[in-house]
Amino acid sequence: MDTVALKSKLDTTTGIENLIKSYLKRHATPFMLIRRDVLERQYNRFRKHLPDVVPYYAIKAHPHPEIVKTFVNLGTSFDVASAAEMKQVLRLGASPSRIIFAHTIKAPDDILFAKKRRVRLMTFDNEPEIYKIAKYYPKAHVLLRIKVANIGSQVELSLKFGADHDQAYFLLRKARSLGLIPMGISFHVGSQSTNVENYLQALEISANIFEECKKNGLPLKIMDIGGGFPIQHFDSEIGVNFERMAIHITKQLRALFDRNVRFIAEPGRFLVGPAGILVTQVVGRAFRNNKNYYYLNDGIYADFSGMVFDHCKYEFKTLRRGQKFLSTLAGPTCDSFDTLSTTEEIPELYVGDVVYVKSIGAYSAASAVPNFNGFPPAKIILV
Repeated sequence: MDTVALKSKLDTTTGIENLIKSYLKRHATPFMLIRRDVLERQYNRFRKHLPDVVPYYAIKAHPHPEIVKTFVNLGTSFDVASAAEMKQVLRLGASPSRIIFAHTIKAPDDILFAKKRRVRLMTFDNEPEIYKIAKYYPKAHVLLRIKVANIGSQVELSLKFGADHDQAYFLLRKARSLGLIPMGISFHVGSQSTNVENYLQALEISANIFEECKKNGLPLKIMDIGGGFPIQHFDSEIGVNFERMAIHITKQLRALFDRNVRFIAEPGRFLVGPAGILVTQVVGRAFRNNKNYYYLNDGIYADFSGMVFDHCKYEFKTLRRGQKFLSTLAGPTCDSFDTLSTTEEIPELYVGDVVYVKSIGAYSAASAVPNFNGFPPAKIILV
């Protein structure tokens, strides 16, 4: 069987459920399967459809060492937000030159660690941060993060970060005057962004900043288009089309910027999200509010944490077939907040039955609370 046919077979409901059943024989639930072939597929998909853009994997999406090692082996660069993340990717084989310290507010000790390990590229979005970086890491290479529209994005990221674009030249000039090396502009259109206009408008604003800086003797070399690239969480979901978005973004990059400008991005969810399959089991059932309540052995405080912190919705699937009934799914903890859904149409389930979720590799295990109420998060299994 050729690679394409094998991939197609493994991505069917039957293929995925057979995979789950095979691991149920060897592992107790909850567990999360991370498929290496999907990690590689998403990386290659990004490179194919955004050929001018170098991806820097945002490891906050899922920092499991085997995931990071997989991307190191693929030649990926990395987006880190702390010294701890920096230390991890360096230990696993990433080159300092392939890391961006992409947090605009950095602790002094973290800046000193970046200097010690020669991680030179970092972001900022305010004047006090320039003074801090200049004090602890003279001659660091800096990108100014600007505030841009996050319309239609699942997670709004311009509320907390980003300088007003009319202040860009002033801030970059200030950085240079303090001995830093201004390299370019960065932005983030918000997480799970299905509105390509956010990217196009942000690129137009950024191109104007590049032009202003060039006219004033401050040429810029790097354009960082951030992350936010969407994935499909539901089988019937519409409006999520990375390939179509990529066509418009590539056209805009080539139309607005000189050929010598280097383009980078910070995808997290896009690279790791589709690779994850969370497998849970029913540990209890009740009948209340005139419907079935099913209690799973994973919940909001663990691998469904993305429902809170990432505002994410998931499609719940069962291995059991049959007539469907309106039901509630809840996590295992003593907190009523630990309720996953009150409107699921699923077959009648029994203790031990499996409930699984696809495309849950990002912002799930990464933000889980270890052992709240004594319940461990899912075991991560790379397959």
